[in-house]
Amino acid sequence: MEEIKNLDVVALLVDLPELGLRRGAVGTVIEMFTATPHHPGGYIVEFVDEAGEVYAQADITDPTQLMQLHFRQQAA
Repeated sequence: MEEIKNLDVVALLVDLPELGLRRGAVGTVIEMFTATPHHPGGYIVEFVDEAGEVYAQADITDPTQLMQLHFRQQAA
């Protein structure tokens, strides 16, 4: 499995009701953090609506809560 990195598109595998996010919500990783003695590491994921407005940002410290999405480029 590939490691999730900055600007990857991901989907939530869990509900985060405190942020109004449900399993399956799609977002973009905007920041990655390496684990240190003071922080478990993880990702900041930004979620936007159809108009491009940010409606949530989530600090995800457990990578098993995310699934990396892959898109295949199609010929025009």
